[in-house]
Amino acid sequence: MLQNPERGARGRPFRLIGLLLLALVLTMPARSYAQAAGQVRLKIVKAGLLVGGGGGNGVLTYRGKTYPFQVRGLSFGITVGATVGRLDGWATGIREVRDFAGTYSSVGGGFALVAGANGVHLRNEKGVTIILQGPKAGLELAVNISQVTISLN
Repeated sequence: MLQNPERGARGRPFRLIGLLLLALVLTMPARSYAQAAGQVRLKIVKAGLLVGGGGGNGVLTYRGKTYPFQVRGLSFGITVGATVGRLDGWATGIREVRDFAGTYSSVGGGFALVAGANGVHLRNEKGVTIILQGPKAGLELAVNISQVTISLN
């Protein structure tokens, strides 16, 4: 079956425009909304009797850059003692560095008699999750609900 040569010629400009638009879209820089994980290192000191409190500082390493931060927190529940801990772990769900700052909540517990282990799983209102673990020294028995505020320096 033969096609009319004039009919094919009329569709060529539309195909050419479509190909040019496609090439333009493919060469435009894409903005990434992908989440990336960041490495977290934290030193924290806490003490309490029924209501506990603590604070510390740390560093977030995210996409090759380091961001110092401060931590303040309160815990409610059974808390007795005082400890110093050094925690390492990961923060996930970060779209932008400023997502890391915020108020985190956690339910957990721990025990230390001179030396022990510590682990925490935190989540903030922006969907960032931090999982940390590491050694702690001191005397503590804790089963509590914690609220931690992280602010970038």
